[in-house]
Amino acid sequence: MGRGDGTGRLVSAIGADDTGTGILHVDMDAFFAAVAILDDPSLKGKPIIVGGPADGRGVVSSASYEARRFGVRSAMPVSQALRLCPTAIIVTSSYDRYIEESEKVMAIFREYTPLVEPLSIDEAFLDVRGARRLWGTPGQIAVQLRERVLEQTGLTCSIGVAATKHVAKMASTISKPDGLLIVSEAATAAFLRDRPVRALWGVGPKTAESLEGRGIHSVADILDTPRPVLDRVLGPAMSERLWHLARGLDAREVHTERIEKSIGHEETFHTDISDVAVLRSELRRLSDRVGARLRRHGWEASTIAIKVRFSDFSTISRSQTLPEPTGVSQRIGDAAHDLFESIDRHLPIRLVGVRGEKLRPAGDAPPSLWDDDEEWRRVEGALDDATARFGKGAVTRATLLGPSRGGGTLPSNPRPSHRE
Repeated sequence: MGRGDGTGRLVSAIGADDTGTGILHVDMDAFFAAVAILDDPSLKGKPIIVGGPADGRGVVSSASYEARRFGVRSAMPVSQALRLCPTAIIVTSSYDRYIEESEKVMAIFREYTPLVEPLSIDEAFLDVRGARRLWGTPGQIAVQLRERVLEQTGLTCSIGVAATKHVAKMASTISKPDGLLIVSEAATAAFLRDRPVRALWGVGPKTAESLEGRGIHSVADILDTPRPVLDRVLGPAMSERLWHLARGLDAREVHTERIEKSIGHEETFHTDISDVAVLRSELRRLSDRVGARLRRHGWEASTIAIKVRFSDFSTISRSQTLPEPTGVSQRIGDAAHDLFESIDRHLPIRLVGVRGEKLRPAGDAPPSLWDDDEEWRRVEGALDDATARFGKGAVTRATLLGPSRGGGTLPSNPRPSHRE
């Protein structure tokens, strides 16, 4: 089983049997770090931590494989990552660059098949069963894809080829980095049998601990466990899902229409903050970013949520359902402020975040007799136009002017809309 640092990877030999396959899972290798290397080739081969700030208060967004071999992982505090890998180079995040390269990659995928389902900014499922006549077998298409992505973008990717989405995703993970693993339909059962339960798509740490606590460590153990026992351990719904996945049964199709569940931004501060005025200003700034992204992608949020992490790393969240969906930043910020006031701020604050949830297409709500936000819509429309013409930060609220307090972290939901 391949690990996150690339050790123990498995790849297929040239011309491996791909009988019965048709689903590809393509995953870019250490995507954020790889884009940083594109922009600065001198970083190649060095341990890189994407995140910030350099003083160690930020959170790791991604890391090169050289850094991962020291134990560095995403979502880890940068301070901890630097203790594990003192020679690592800190690279600040560049979300616009990630979007730019992601769009190039997704365009290449669509040259082979229109059936592309992006899972995030750097991975996607492809259904190539209808592309055989034009491009060859699924295995041959995967080889071509890897070559074309490298040639046109300078980035490497890993691909899993299988009969189902679940097995394809497992195969791409095991082949990383820069690998290709093909699992024919006939070889699926044998491939799955020796995999650890944690390798199954959707099995999180808590589920894995519940299984392992009862001696169920591998897929083979799941197959040997009576269904009533699984029901008691996991509950009927999860038990049924795991029962099917362990047998290579996955009826999910590749869906090109993907609905965003939420859009959010968060910021880790250089120093812990207790000043309520500063914190409210940061919440307003993040709300403006959330609103701008909602409008850009044609969505409105029905629920607004905030996230607060204190200096002791304890984290809480609060949410509020709005009377009607909105993409107006002012309305989002007002809700964020209301939620913030309901929190017992017993310690200085390390991180705040704002998220729009339960998204729906803009304009889907029945029209009202009057629009309380009409003036704000006009103002924010002008701000959107200015941003489109002159770039981010060209026009902003006066209350947001001043030195940066944040750690330059990535948006908490870094997925571009395929609708653009």
